[in-house]
Amino acid sequence: MHGTGRYLALVSPLVIGLASCGASSSGEKASPAPADGFKTEAIAQFDEPWAMDFDEGTGILLVTERKGALKFRLKDGKIGSVSGVPKVAYGGQGGLGDVVFGPDVVAGGTSLDGRTVYLSWAEAGSGDTRGAVVGRGKLACATPLACSLQDLKVIWRQEPKVTGQGHYSHRIAFSPDGRYLFVASGERQKFTPAQDLSVNLGKVLRLNLDGTPANGNPFAAKGSPSNQIWTYGHRNVLGLAFDAQGRLWDLEHGPAGGDELNLVKAGQNYGWPLVSDGDHYDGRPIPRNSTRPDLAKPAISWNPVIAPGDFMFYSGTMFPSWRGQALIGGMKPNVLVRVAIDGETAREVARTPVEHRIRDIAQGPDGAVWLLEDGKESGAGRLLKLTPQ
Repeated sequence: MHGTGRYLALVSPLVIGLASCGASSSGEKASPAPADGFKTEAIAQFDEPWAMDFDEGTGILLVTERKGALKFRLKDGKIGSVSGVPKVAYGGQGGLGDVVFGPDVVAGGTSLDGRTVYLSWAEAGSGDTRGAVVGRGKLACATPLACSLQDLKVIWRQEPKVTGQGHYSHRIAFSPDGRYLFVASGERQKFTPAQDLSVNLGKVLRLNLDGTPANGNPFAAKGSPSNQIWTYGHRNVLGLAFDAQGRLWDLEHGPAGGDELNLVKAGQNYGWPLVSDGDHYDGRPIPRNSTRPDLAKPAISWNPVIAPGDFMFYSGTMFPSWRGQALIGGMKPNVLVRVAIDGETAREVARTPVEHRIRDIAQGPDGAVWLLEDGKESGAGRLLKLTPQ
């Protein structure tokens, strides 16, 4: 979920009954509850889409494709494209990543002309190295279906660039007051950087809107890049979202088991790779979160995993029973998961099987839920819209 106005998009010509209460962190599936169901409609098709964001002023939806294309959907369903997108290091988990409209909301209008956009992507370095970056630019639209990204400037980079093509994370969220930019930085499958405060890998970062370190960060006295760090001990964060109380949460991939939803608090250590509720892929055990009371514990964890794509907190009126809950798109298994928040803990209340892996999720201006399918499966990559059954 992006910033304060991140919305859902999902559509498929199916009617699905939501699974109801009782699904647990052990991966147990719940029984169906048709009264709490929804229908889906397939709205559009994209090539390996990764992220989306609605513009609050116009209702236009921006969508990134991992190979490096940026597209948008008008309210009438027409699809436009944006030129001037940066070259990306495509491969593995890398490519064009998140997209978020800046907090400078423009009311009304029918065009994206002049809107500030923040993008993340994987950038090639020297040798065989890569790293995530975040850039900021403005849209200039010559016609309703043709815009260009102008004055794009990289405002943040992962330090250092390393080998491999995984765990970039590079999700973006704005604080509810629009003052701060939060960036998720994965540990790039290198494990130990998550505990190293001299690098910004395996961290959640709090920045000013221009990408500079925000004042008051907990490790500012250690200098750069430690002065960017808000929290550490993260593995691969693929969701960042603020709840209605203004609290920041992250959604994180575990290893073999141990996916997590975390309440993100300044200065805390979230434990990776010291602890996890999962184990290494080769079967080697990892000490459980319960063994380290000095480290921050997840609000909920999943074992078996749900392999989350992204999540959001639902605030609309179209699904009143979902208000305040976290809606999570899963990629293993292919599911939509609903999680209720109880103070600083959470519990799964429902999961619904869906046809393909869900990469992103957003809430539309009218309160509909939108899903963006991951594009790796045959026939996937659709934009779906969920409305009440």
